[in-house]
Amino acid sequence: MDWQEISGGWVLTPPNPKGIVHFLGGAFIGTAPHITYRWLLEALSQAGYAVIATPFLNTLDHNAIARDVLNRFETILSRLQAKNALGQRYLPIYGLGHSMGCKLHLLIGSLYSVDRVGNILMAYNNYPVERAIPFAQQFQLTPTFNLEFTPSPEDTLDLIHTDYQVRRNLIIKFRQDDLDQSYDLLPILEPKFPQMVSMQILPGNHLTPIPLGPDVKWNAGSFFTPLDAVGQWFKQEVYRDLNRLKDEVLRWLNPVKLH
Repeated sequence: MDWQEISGGWVLTPPNPKGIVHFLGGAFIGTAPHITYRWLLEALSQAGYAVIATPFLNTLDHNAIARDVLNRFETILSRLQAKNALGQRYLPIYGLGHSMGCKLHLLIGSLYSVDRVGNILMAYNNYPVERAIPFAQQFQLTPTFNLEFTPSPEDTLDLIHTDYQVRRNLIIKFRQDDLDQSYDLLPILEPKFPQMVSMQILPGNHLTPIPLGPDVKWNAGSFFTPLDAVGQWFKQEVYRDLNRLKDEVLRWLNPVKLH
């Protein structure tokens, strides 16, 4: 699919989109979301959603990152609207985040008044510096330099509890994910927005949204051979969890339509 680079972000605009997805990836891997998350984002675009993916460089100031990605998203959206690339009708806007991208969407929804119909939070992660940056504890950087993210993990949860305004949320946790902290987030959001918050536990791990290789285009020949069978099986296994994730995301985006 044809990605466009607009104002520091990456954009997919299908014909007659039915909604807009603002995507934020994980720390470090979120610097090139149109590459690392290409399969999932292109699947959403093929289903009729315009995708605006805003990359970011990870720093200790997560408030500043949230402000920057929101400003760039709004600039990109204004440019698309000025070119009539999204049509004339109102389009719902959804946030989609993975790992640190979840925290950024939660900060955006807490610090700013934004037009969001809902947020999808995949493998939410809110660790302190000493765990988020592997060498910080090894070299004792945290006590020496007093390093911590802004806001801290505790302050982030307090902020979500008091100020987060996006009512409809889907939390996605993967079964084999030791980095996930969704169980810390769920008891904050559920009482805040009763019957508007759902959680899905899916097969996979923290890297499930990021396929480790390109989508294998395996076309069988005139005769279906054992090699063709192996190729089909390999493709099915590699993308089984990712397809399940895609189906759950699309079902939540458009619950009226069965996928």
